[in-house]
Amino acid sequence: MPKYAKGYNQPVDKLPGRAWAVILAGTTINLCLGCLYAWSVWLKYLTDDVYMKAHGWAGALSAEQASNPKSLCIIIFAILMIPAGKMQDKYGPSVPATIGAIAMGGGLLIAGLSHSYAGILWGFGVGGGAAMGIAYAAPVPATRKWVGPHQVGLMIGITVSGYGGAAFYVAPLIKYLIIAKSLSYSFVVLGVAYLIVIGIAAQVLAWPEAGYAPPPPPEEWATAMKAKTGITTVDWTAGEMVKTYQFYVLIALFCLNTQAGLLIIGHAAKIVRPFLEQGFILVAAGGFMNAMGRIGTGKYSDILGRSRAYVINAAAAALMMFLLPWMIGAKSLFLTFSACMIAYWVYGGGLSLIPSYTADFFGPKNLGFNYGLVFMGWGFGAFMPKLAGRIRDVTGTYDLAFYIAGILLIVAIILALVTKRPIKATE
Repeated sequence: MPKYAKGYNQPVDKLPGRAWAVILAGTTINLCLGCLYAWSVWLKYLTDDVYMKAHGWAGALSAEQASNPKSLCIIIFAILMIPAGKMQDKYGPSVPATIGAIAMGGGLLIAGLSHSYAGILWGFGVGGGAAMGIAYAAPVPATRKWVGPHQVGLMIGITVSGYGGAAFYVAPLIKYLIIAKSLSYSFVVLGVAYLIVIGIAAQVLAWPEAGYAPPPPPEEWATAMKAKTGITTVDWTAGEMVKTYQFYVLIALFCLNTQAGLLIIGHAAKIVRPFLEQGFILVAAGGFMNAMGRIGTGKYSDILGRSRAYVINAAAAALMMFLLPWMIGAKSLFLTFSACMIAYWVYGGGLSLIPSYTADFFGPKNLGFNYGLVFMGWGFGAFMPKLAGRIRDVTGTYDLAFYIAGILLIVAIILALVTKRPIKATE
């Protein structure tokens, strides 16, 4: 039987159809933006000398050159989340999402039609990064305005699951397009498709009408949360937020969760290469777990609280980091693959946890800009793939990188356990 809150004539978990349309539109946008996670498929062909010469290039790119478009994309993504969040708070979610559609479609078309390394840098690195930073800032704050406080984790998890799950379909699709036609053709096809799909979904994103009241939580949930003072009752501006230590803790929690996930995402194909030759299978499977981690973690964080959910995830990831050297040494495909899947889950979980954390701590009104600032932590976490690569070059294994990632996750657990939400004087 559905539960009803006092004075409210709809079940506490029932969202209006318009809310679901916004959530699914946000998920669709992220399913397009998440092509970033399939970059390793493009990289494989960009570094293949025989393939590149056969398709009119002077030769293969070096591994570093082929990695630069993705790295540039990540940097621009993280930087533009801040002004894009401000844009979302001021003009609504449709405007930045539409700009993102144009940037993504145009960028991929440039990457495909230029037939040059510079074109890929500008098209995917700059255009794709701009699209991701601007459009990604729109769906999460829009979702938060439609849902009740007891639904935040799950619904934000569904919204952002598209970004993580994109690799599940786009990795094999890119491989098919490249084999069927060419690498340049794959960029062009995705550019046209994403321009249309993101552009249409952007028009569906909207804030609720004035006076809309999200479904209230069950009374027992509200009582439990009030006792824990886990959710703010007022909205914080960015200026107020940056004066609290909790803001910097959230950045650190984001960074420490991200670094371990990006270590696996960035090097998973090499980690399992002795056991699994078809690396795109791991990319696709990892994309699925990335998406499920966002939804699953979001759901149990609504039940257990953000801190407990974060601790559970971080502890599982830390254990995997410490065990991976042994698993790889034992040449166990099952154990190594399973550990990588857990890492993908935890990484994805952080991308639903941290925006939910930010909304709980600082309120939904300015979530676009506030989360854009906190999102810097995701960008900071990108140090680990490069460090892991350097460690492997020097030592011949990833063992030390795994141990460092595990230790950093233990630090994250301690931070999550001791950090409580800020209390405003007006509360």
